[in-house]
Parts: sequence; structure tokens; C-alpha cells
Amino acid sequence: MISVLSATSGAAVLGAAALSGRWLLHQREELGRPRPFPRISVALLAVLGIALAVPVVRRHHEEDRLSRVASRLVGHRVKVHCQSLGQALTDVGSELGYVKYGEDGVPEQQTTIKRDPCGELRKYYGGNRHRPTTDEIIAVHVLTHESMHMRGLVQEDMAECAAVQRDEETAEMLGATPGEAAMLARLYWGTVYPDMPEGYTTPDCRPGGALDEHLVTSPWVRA
Repeated sequence: MISVLSATSGAAVLGAAALSGRWLLHQREELGRPRPFPRISVALLAVLGIALAVPVVRRHHEEDRLSRVASRLVGHRVKVHCQSLGQALTDVGSELGYVKYGEDGVPEQQTTIKRDPCGELRKYYGGNRHRPTTDEIIAVHVLTHESMHMRGLVQEDMAECAAVQRDEETAEMLGATPGEAAMLARLYWGTVYPDMPEGYTTPDCRPGGALDEHLVTSPWVRA
């Protein structure tokens, strides 16, 4: 969808430029009378091009912002792609985000986050971060979780535990204050993590457990 909008926007702008250029080269008719500048056609094409470019620019800006956050979590440059409307209409998967793996089992350095969580992320970093909704809390965690996969953690329970200990960091990078970020991490740990399906939780993910990294951002540190 974004590629179609981008191509259509470019075609409209090029059309406006072509009409203007044609007028400059042929400002008079064959009989010598001046040709009127096609201002209406040029204006309509220019407005259409700009209007179609807005969602393209916004999507690139959002993905760049999320990519910077994920890159800091991973430790090197990675890419976050937000699912487009067209991709969402044909998507039958239930996951909120995913990272593809190569034939060698190594995760790609790009993640796709589904359309709804990307929308919730947008609401979170652009809205009322001291009272996040459950969907916003989960969306922030999805970004952290998929970043842990790109970091090399293949097992879901290990990626999940590493993520809960870094959700506070993610929230801060998305614009939350330290207090708001700590609250979000605690809310995920206390209300969402216990209900995660089998394979995502482990008894080793706890204070003093085998997966406790003893980070100051761990939700149990501030509990």
C-alpha cells in the first residue's frame, strides 16, 4: 500500500512538472496567441501528490523512530517495519510481531510489527503516557520482545524474560518519564506476563532466577 501511494504521489508530481514544462516550451499557439497556463490541472496534480505523500512520509518517520529504539536495545542497527493496511488485510497470523530466521537459524535484522500494535505504539509515544491502555502496554512490549529476537534470543520464553527486564528502557526511549516507564514495565510484568501462553513463560524468569539479569530496569527491582 505504501509503495503504491509513493508511486502514485510521484506520478502526480511528475505530471504537474510535465504540464508546467510543456507550457514553458510552448507558451504560444501556432497562430501566435498566448497559451494560458494550465493552473487548475497543475494545482490538482500537485495537491494530489502532496496528499498522497503525507502517509508515506509519516510511515517512514514512524519506522525510523521505532528502528532507533530497537537498534539501541539490540546493540547495532536493525529495522522495524510496520505492517501496511494491504498486508494486514491478507494476514492470517495471530502473532503481534515476528522476526524471520534464515536457513542457518540466525534471525534477520528486521522485524515486522503488525498494524494494530504499530498504531498503539503511535498512540503511546504521541499521547497520554502516564495512563497507558493495556493495548499500548502490550505494543511497547512487542517492540522490546522482537528486539530480543533480533539480538539472538530464539526461544520465546528467553526473549520474553529479557524483554520484561527492558520494557522500562523501551518506554523511556519512546518518550516516557522514568516514573511512567517503570509503571509500564510493572504493569506488563504483573498483569500480562502471568497470562502469557505456554512457551512464553518460565519459572526461571523471576527475581534471583536463572534468567534474572539483575538490571536496574527489571520490573521486580521497583516492585
